[in-house]
Amino acid sequence: MILTILILLPLVGAVVTAFVPGALARVVGLGFAGATLVAGIVAATQYDVGGGMQLTETHVWIEAMGVHYALGVDGLGLLMVLLTVVLVPIVLLAGWRESEAEGNGGAKAFFAWTLALEAMSLAVFTATDVLLFYVVFEATLIPAYFLIGGFGREGRGRAATKFLIYQLAGGLIMLASVIGLYVVSSNQGNPSFLLTDLAAIDIDPITQRWLFVGFFIAFAIKAPMFPVHTWLADTTEKATPGTSVLLVCILDKIGTFGMLRFCLGLLPDASQWATPVVVVLALISIIYGALVAIGQDDVLRLIGLTSLSHFGFIVLGIFVFSPTGGTGAILYMVNHGIATALMFLVAGFLIQRTGTASIREMGGVEKTAPVLAGFFLVAGLAACGLPGLSPFVSELMVIVAAFDHHWLVGSVAVLAIVLAAFYALWMYQRTMTGPGREGAAPVADLDRREVGILAPLLLALVLFGFYPMPLLDVINPVVHDTLTGVGIGQEGGPQ
Repeated sequence: MILTILILLPLVGAVVTAFVPGALARVVGLGFAGATLVAGIVAATQYDVGGGMQLTETHVWIEAMGVHYALGVDGLGLLMVLLTVVLVPIVLLAGWRESEAEGNGGAKAFFAWTLALEAMSLAVFTATDVLLFYVVFEATLIPAYFLIGGFGREGRGRAATKFLIYQLAGGLIMLASVIGLYVVSSNQGNPSFLLTDLAAIDIDPITQRWLFVGFFIAFAIKAPMFPVHTWLADTTEKATPGTSVLLVCILDKIGTFGMLRFCLGLLPDASQWATPVVVVLALISIIYGALVAIGQDDVLRLIGLTSLSHFGFIVLGIFVFSPTGGTGAILYMVNHGIATALMFLVAGFLIQRTGTASIREMGGVEKTAPVLAGFFLVAGLAACGLPGLSPFVSELMVIVAAFDHHWLVGSVAVLAIVLAAFYALWMYQRTMTGPGREGAAPVADLDRREVGILAPLLLALVLFGFYPMPLLDVINPVVHDTLTGVGIGQEGGPQ
């Protein structure tokens, strides 16, 4: 029941926020986001780190088709739930004033759509019925579209349309695979969309490959991966930083979450069959994302493109099929969400003060805003995997697994670390050091409210950088169960 409450709280909050007077909308919206955070923590306290699907609920939805309202979380789902319920209140606090900027849709709409997106995202991460997953997977596009199109900079309407077209195309392709799974289960006498039922049926290799392609394309668009990533940079450039946090740090995780849950979980033979191609695409994403980011002048577009490289690392860790790689990939999903959220939000505060997102028009910020510069530097160092910050642990695990897979794969992955250091430090140098803009007023430093918003993200980066065991204890059973299902033993070889 706790998972249903977790989904209903922000959903009800979205409706209430949309109808209360404007002066109360932000307070009410933040209150519901805080209540959802508390419910997420309660769910975490009820979870046994020993592994397996827990906190399950199953109710018949459409009996004739074997569709159920079925929820549950394993370690992967729990971490994605916690990441979601932590980031949403931070985004709402960061967008407290920004949502009322000229040309935007107003605080009431921003808070309501954010809560609606949170509800749909939580439903995705907890759904254990494939059709239910598909329904809420598509439902996330509604609040996301209005958040992109209603808030941000000029050209956001076009970016929102491009985002929607890409995501709908991926969803339609995935629908074919969802129907295909149902047909296979029907042919074997047990028509069902439940993950537990589908995992127990025997699917021939050719059918598995066709189903895999449908799921993987949808998840690759969502993640995003090369070459279906082009919506990403346009979206992060035009949307508000808070919206970009919701999209890149929460919504895009559905892509890699789906690869683990559906591709590896239901179609293990096809996943191994596709590994050579997927690994190549992941490596291209890693290098291409870093190279393209280096050449960007818009700070938000640059940050968005770095995520193309980071998601390449996550997909690489998933598809090298080793305990180290799988653990590193899931850990990377969490760490990327924390680090990239910090970078987007600091960039947003910087843009508010300078009135521009152009890197070449900034400079000298650290002289008058040392706290802002310090947060920006830590976020940049986290992006390039500095030891002592949490992304280093996950990045190192993926690289080690990549070398175990093949020395060439590991070598390419290491090259991306060098490129990441280049774009992160060069971005910092151009925005924070050197002379300030001629004739521009000094940039004000972060106030106490803004420091309080960013502090939890900074503390998480440091805490999990030095002590990642709380996360690893939750992740390891998931990786063991997933690789066992694929037929890979703990040493990384076939069983």
